[in-house]
Amino acid sequence: MGGCIMLPSRDIKGLLDIMAALRTPGSGCPWDLEQNFATIAPYTIEEAYEVADAIARNDLPDLCDELGDLLLQVVFHARMAEEQGAFSFADVVEAITRKMIRRHPHVFADKNGQLSPSDVKGAWDRIKAEEKAERAAKRPEGETTAKSLLSGIKAGQPALTRAMELQRKASSVGFDWNDPRAVLHKIREEADEIETALDRNDADELAGETGDLLFALVNLARHVGADPDQALRSTNTKFERRFGYIERTLAAQGRSLESASLEEMDSLWNEAKNEERPSSPPRAR
Repeated sequence: MGGCIMLPSRDIKGLLDIMAALRTPGSGCPWDLEQNFATIAPYTIEEAYEVADAIARNDLPDLCDELGDLLLQVVFHARMAEEQGAFSFADVVEAITRKMIRRHPHVFADKNGQLSPSDVKGAWDRIKAEEKAERAAKRPEGETTAKSLLSGIKAGQPALTRAMELQRKASSVGFDWNDPRAVLHKIREEADEIETALDRNDADELAGETGDLLFALVNLARHVGADPDQALRSTNTKFERRFGYIERTLAAQGRSLESASLEEMDSLWNEAKNEERPSSPPRAR
């Protein structure tokens, strides 16, 4: 059976129709049909990072494209929810419009006088607190959430950022090391636990221990005043630069990466590393 004909559109309905077609059993896309919220969530996060990257590069044509990819993620989740009878894309739009109107009474309600940015921020925080209380009141009776020191930390943050915030909050009540060297000792301890887990070859245990090591590394970054996400971004850039040196050097020799041994690539890596080191300043006579 042939598929329905779709044309590019400037109307959101066109995108909604495309997603509905992709998710239609029998005539839709096999890959799209087998997805669920959990499998699509990583793509949603990835697309948000792509938007941030386009902004950082000041590439507005690419930003337009990446915003479309991010919008698709919202449409995809909404479609899956609609199939389950939970909510639709229209419900998503209604919820956010209601929220924005409520959080901006100085814009959308009759109110005399001008508000300063600090006044606006205060009103925003107050209204968010009211909304949170209303959501809590709607929970089934008996369903309570224990108030925790860490409960205010957003779950949707990137893992490195959230680890930093969790540690900072715990530190505020004294649950912390006082010396970066103590954190370094913890890192070595976690590395030893990974080595032990390797002997058992348990995938779940290895994943857990690796997470512990990453958490300890974030702790070290916090203690030495480094932002872990930015530090990792810098290392990513450095890796790309040095690996590019390997590729260019081999290409100049008429060779491919596949033809080089690991020892040769390691040697070229070290050359790239040495070239990056600043030369020693001349000694005073």
